[in-house]
Amino acid sequence: MRVGWLSALKREWYLYHLGDPRFRFMWDAPPDNEWVALDCETTGLDVKTDDIISIGAVRIRNNRVMTSERLELLVRPEKRKLTAESVKVHRLREQDVAHGLTADDAMMQLMRFIGSRPLVGYYLEFDVAMINRVLFPMLGMGLPQQKIEVSGLYYDYKYKQLPSHARDTRSIDLRFDNLMRDLGLPLWPAHDALNDAIMAALAFLKLQQLR
Repeated sequence: MRVGWLSALKREWYLYHLGDPRFRFMWDAPPDNEWVALDCETTGLDVKTDDIISIGAVRIRNNRVMTSERLELLVRPEKRKLTAESVKVHRLREQDVAHGLTADDAMMQLMRFIGSRPLVGYYLEFDVAMINRVLFPMLGMGLPQQKIEVSGLYYDYKYKQLPSHARDTRSIDLRFDNLMRDLGLPLWPAHDALNDAIMAALAFLKLQQLR
């Protein structure tokens, strides 16, 4: 009872300080058995100076990845130009993103797509940090939704399989391609935001089944 009261108080505090009341819905109770898998491609790996250039997201409902309910956005970078190295990774060129959405417009679409659903992703912390850097000037705060890290679920799953006398966590390979192969899931071309989001969604559902 006390935990519920504290959660309600925290929610009211956030809503009171929310910079744009149109997005109060993000603090609603999430729909039952629904999540959103999320991935971002960026100009680099520096959260402070690099920019988001594409966002992929897909809804998960019960035990299905709802590929008909997906979001795929190109975002025009504001601070950093694309380098030859970054183009090799995500295969997006300057001309591909030149007419993309502004980061603010992309956030508007993304927040409406997510709603209050928990977020799922592979090394999600980085993607959320990139998104929150754009959101803070807009809302005065970042994404409030629960975050579920696929690599963490996979780590827990593999750790339980290790013999109790030989639990060397260094033997757990958290690389995404290894994770997908080990779970018997398809590997699609990586560093495509929507592909990566769908693969993370598939891994999440498989790990839910294996618990």
